Amino acid sequence: MVTQEVELSMQKSVEASQRNFNTIRTGRANTSLLDRLTVEYYGADTPLKSLATISTPDSQTIAIQPFDLSSLSLIEKAISTSDLGFTPNNDGKIVRINIPPLTEERRKQFCKLASKYAEEAKIALRNIRRDAIEKIKVSEKESELSEDQSRDKQDSIQKLTDKYISEIEKNLSKKEAEILKV
Repeated sequence: MVTQEVELSMQKSVEASQRNFNTIRTGRANTSLLDRLTVEYYGADTPLKSLATISTPDSQTIAIQPFDLSSLSLIEKAISTSDLGFTPNNDGKIVRINIPPLTEERRKQFCKLASKYAEEAKIALRNIRRDAIEKIKVSEKESELSEDQSRDKQDSIQKLTDKYISEIEKNLSKKEAEILKV
């Protein structure tokens, strides 16, 4: 039972790291770049996805069409003040963001950011492993598990950890290849 819970937690960590990777810019326009952006709408921070339709008409442009035209200037302001580094263009109905090509220096910064996200995910996996092994050792001390059963469970948890760490590494190398592709 413990290993199923551990595997589920590890899968969630890998999925979270993938969502983080998706927010990193590559040379192409991608709607997930705006996933974390919130707009102050009627006094509450509201996710941009809830206020507008976001699309990519071409590989260098993101188009944002708000459901409520009165929120157009708020969306534009939120994009301008965000740390994304985009300059929005407002034509009265749609906010367009032109994605400039990345410089070599900026690509290296994004690779470092991707590595940081991957390392955070690996730390989360190791913490899950540590907690699970502690539970197994407690069960062994309370004579719920034999020493051999305890070893087997610890080994299976280590194998799960190795599997998911290699998955994160694979996702990281794929993301770095996307970032560095000119």
